[in-house]
Amino acid sequence: MASFKGYDLVVVGSGFAGSMATLNFLEECKKQHKSGRVALVEVGKDGERCGASRWTMAYLRLDKNLDFGQVSNGLADEEYCHKLQKEAGITAHYLEDHGVKFVHHDETNVLLEFKTGQHFVFPEGGGKAIISKLFEQIREFDDCDIYWETEAIRLMTDDAGAIRGLKVRKNDGLLHDLLAPNVVLACGGFEGNQEMLARYIGRNTHALPLIAPGLKYNRGAGLRMALEVGAGTAGSFDGMHCELVDTRAGKPDAVIWGHNYGIVVNKGCQRFYDEGKRHLFATFEMIALECWRDQNQSCFFVTDDVIMQKFKGSWVYDTTDKPPEKGDTIEELAEKMHLDPKELKKTVDAYNAAINDREFDLMKLDGKATTGLSPNKTNWANPIVKAPFYGYPMTSHLTFTYGGVKTDINARVLSTNDVPIPGLWAAGEMTGLFYNEYPPATSCLRSMAFGRLAGLEIAKNLGRPQGTASEKAIPSERRIDDNMSMDQAALPAEVKAAA
Repeated sequence: MASFKGYDLVVVGSGFAGSMATLNFLEECKKQHKSGRVALVEVGKDGERCGASRWTMAYLRLDKNLDFGQVSNGLADEEYCHKLQKEAGITAHYLEDHGVKFVHHDETNVLLEFKTGQHFVFPEGGGKAIISKLFEQIREFDDCDIYWETEAIRLMTDDAGAIRGLKVRKNDGLLHDLLAPNVVLACGGFEGNQEMLARYIGRNTHALPLIAPGLKYNRGAGLRMALEVGAGTAGSFDGMHCELVDTRAGKPDAVIWGHNYGIVVNKGCQRFYDEGKRHLFATFEMIALECWRDQNQSCFFVTDDVIMQKFKGSWVYDTTDKPPEKGDTIEELAEKMHLDPKELKKTVDAYNAAINDREFDLMKLDGKATTGLSPNKTNWANPIVKAPFYGYPMTSHLTFTYGGVKTDINARVLSTNDVPIPGLWAAGEMTGLFYNEYPPATSCLRSMAFGRLAGLEIAKNLGRPQGTASEKAIPSERRIDDNMSMDQAALPAEVKAAA
């Protein structure tokens, strides 16, 4: 067994939370003239888009009031949410200062529940571009070692329960010790672990594909290790975030967002969900869960030329790399989507006949609804009458899980009795926050914000000034230096609107 000694910090995971923790620790140590060494542990391969951060488009909502209480029924940690509200803008400016370029988008057709005046931002090149920029800065420091293809196995503690390091398994199959008084767990949820999905969420979770390949590495290692040392928990352990994607797509994360602006039917051509119940982002997760739970993972979106022309070139329907199926009649569209033409025509006709005479208005919950149907559509029930008609075959994909460890506002992991575990920190999707529903466009933001706070806090509390003798670290197999290859190509244009 080999031991790599002399670290002040070990970070598990190289996504938003882990990269922010690593870089902020190094920068703060330099600012305070401290000698701080960090090991960054990643189970994925060098150059691979491992985890979730390198796949997401990373929408950031910078609300004046990030209200999690409505969807969590008051269960979300209010103090944590207030801290995120305070740190949101600071985090965005930090990224800009480190070379991340943001697209500022004013949405004119989709009613957003964000308190941002219909405005949100996302980075050019998506989350992959953010990670690349952060790694560029990390490579400028000599005091960071990175261990690719290295699996975190167990937290190491002293007899009093304080963290003293991390036991890992490298790609040689052997166990190694990374000794450090601080460990930041930032290695995602448990969506890549079918055993944990079945245990916490329930039956048939194995039928949910992952929305991006990198999620296979999010196997709940951080959660498992933290629970072993007595960490408390937060968030809905039976909750998860899913999205409807185009079944024909040749790319990951091919989300069909605009279910509100038409109808969604199952394989039997029957509607099963109120497509206009609430705002787009407030319902796209819930209808995806219904598709998985009750519709055998298969459903179909149907609309007409009025809607498709309104959203032409928009992220609402252009996230996929395939054009919609198209027919001059409902029957022709049904045949192209392998549905019963007569049944689909019957459903569309019944829907059109049940619509009231209120004005169709995309920018409010317009009350343009149906009556006498089961279920009724309560908003945006515009008639599907103008040819050509359009449709997408869809299925539900798993994005992330809700349950995780409990932390305080400084990213310290709390015990089951709400006492900080000395030396243990966590950030990102492995920390629990969400209940019932996902407050949209907050996951990436909180991962980066609390990863940053963890790195800063650890550096500020580091007691070893520069020049103090310390145990020399045995070199890792791979140090972050100018020769490390990181694929920094931007995401293709067609995914620039994907979340």
